[in-house]
Amino acid sequence: MSDSHTHKLRDDLRYLVIEGVIGAGKTTLARMLAARFQGQLVLEAFDENPFLAQFYADRERWAFHTQLSFLASRFQQQKALLARDLFHQVTVADYSFDKDRIFAHLNLQGDELQLYETMYALMEPATPQPDLVVYLQSSPERLMANIHQRGRSYETNMDPAYITSVHEAYTYYFHRYTKSPLLIINAVAIDFVKNPAEFEELVRQIATVTHSGVTYFNPTPSAALDS
Repeated sequence: MSDSHTHKLRDDLRYLVIEGVIGAGKTTLARMLAARFQGQLVLEAFDENPFLAQFYADRERWAFHTQLSFLASRFQQQKALLARDLFHQVTVADYSFDKDRIFAHLNLQGDELQLYETMYALMEPATPQPDLVVYLQSSPERLMANIHQRGRSYETNMDPAYITSVHEAYTYYFHRYTKSPLLIINAVAIDFVKNPAEFEELVRQIATVTHSGVTYFNPTPSAALDS
């Protein structure tokens, strides 16, 4: 068994994005990777969205307000990354700017979606492109279990049907993603927080990705490292 702590990121991998549906563990993994690689951590400020709780209570009424608030917040954060030129060290984010559009197409329609698309088209070219996106692909059942376990008040009555629709939208989007190298990890049966070996294997996979397209990784739960 080799020492996985020796794995280092490629020199050209400066902007690493962890993605996944609500409850997939993307923020937790982003924190762990930033700590491992002594990088800058960028977390989505979802708690600062003043419409989020209302959205989960009445999605149709509050979708447009919530989406525009997220779009503005995410754009401001992404622009700040470029302005501060902090990519001399690795930056690990728990979201991609593109993900905003997944939710827009899921929750908006008609004139609201058209207006959103106009605004998104103006903003997207001014945001940085990731050097690697890691997509934690889970299942609706595992996602709901994780959501209930973390116990956020506004997620208490999360509709399983909504999570299923988000899961399907993410799956559709990332299986057609071409903007940057993509590592899709089957995260249904692993727990990289409780099982250090599983985290070390994720570190190895991320550190050694060289494919410019899509790489798939189907980990064995709690498997001992042998390379």
